[in-house]
Amino acid sequence: MSRLPALLLVLILPFATAADDAALVHARALLKSTILLDGHNDLPWTIREDPKAPMDVAAYDLRKTTSGETDVARLRQGQLRAQFWSIYVPGETKEGYAKVQLEQFDIARRMIARYPEAMQLALSVADVRRIAAQGKVASLLGMEGGHVLENSLGALRIYYSLGARYLTLTHNVTLDWADAALDEPRHHGLTPFGKEVVREMNRLGMMVDISHVSPDVMRDVLDTSAAPVIFSHSSAFALVAHPRNVPDAILKRMAANGGVVMVTFVPPFVNRDAMAWDAGLAKLSKGIAGEAELKRIEEAYIKEHGPSPKATLKDVADHIDYVARTAGHDHVGIASDFYGGATPAGLEDVSKYPELFAELIRRGWRDADLKKLAGENMLRTFGQAERVAGRLQRERPASTATIATLDGKKEK
Repeated sequence: MSRLPALLLVLILPFATAADDAALVHARALLKSTILLDGHNDLPWTIREDPKAPMDVAAYDLRKTTSGETDVARLRQGQLRAQFWSIYVPGETKEGYAKVQLEQFDIARRMIARYPEAMQLALSVADVRRIAAQGKVASLLGMEGGHVLENSLGALRIYYSLGARYLTLTHNVTLDWADAALDEPRHHGLTPFGKEVVREMNRLGMMVDISHVSPDVMRDVLDTSAAPVIFSHSSAFALVAHPRNVPDAILKRMAANGGVVMVTFVPPFVNRDAMAWDAGLAKLSKGIAGEAELKRIEEAYIKEHGPSPKATLKDVADHIDYVARTAGHDHVGIASDFYGGATPAGLEDVSKYPELFAELIRRGWRDADLKKLAGENMLRTFGQAERVAGRLQRERPASTATIATLDGKKEK
């Protein structure tokens, strides 16, 4: 065998490593000069469900290295300056939706208050910029799942007053007024009450999040909303045909809308093999309620099929590239969905954002577009939602509509 390939490797590898290091140095320098904002982190639900100390904010100590993806040291290493903490309530929960949602507000707000040296509650774009300039994480709240409204616009307004600045219209369960992407459609879009929810969110200044909804709902929201909308954690359907991802037809409407698609890291959303593996397990688990039986099914599935294929940082970068090409560089952002499932190789925790930006630098991304991706696109969208709200509040009072009056149903 010739020694030439080995010799070439010896000559080439130092230059490849130097190029990689240069890209990472470039990424870190860039992130010092802009606000890096992540659209979705499920840490508050993890604190609620912690097996050792459920709902104990103090016990899940972010000043120490945690067993999960987030703590203060790694937030600083990852150069994150703004985070939407997801105050999520599963649509399948048997407790009262509003009760659990209020408890999640409590957990998230106590968590933020516990680390004043590292984070501070943010309620506006001005807050985000001020807090980020202090070297802290501007901590925003995003609700995930409109079932927590219990069909009440009054509840929506109270949630806004508690700090919610976006609402994902559905989680995985179809509502009385909107279809979920992972459930059977009942309305084929938004009902009249669903459209009124969107209008009242516009009036409040709460961003409308259309991750988790069906494509018909996506279209109805884009037709209804007076403010730009967001996808708080989704990826590109054209690359991975997962129902939680965004079809091209919707991506192409984002420029006219002015909103942002925040690309997520969730392996089944960014990697086809991971999606196929996940779908197979979900099919076997459908309708099974008992934890012991679900665990048995999963263990048997892994024994037969092996562990889930690993997604990678490059998979995530492929989706960011695709959304930028299809919707435009003004309409793409980042939303890890840490604590929402497995993580890709190379993006294991909140310290790894610079590596993702380094990959995009190697692909030829310009600094101006990287800054848009990091946070400027989302802050522009948030700011426009605030301006639309200011106008609408001058034009009309709070809505008194109910699902009974608009949809002809008995209010639940």
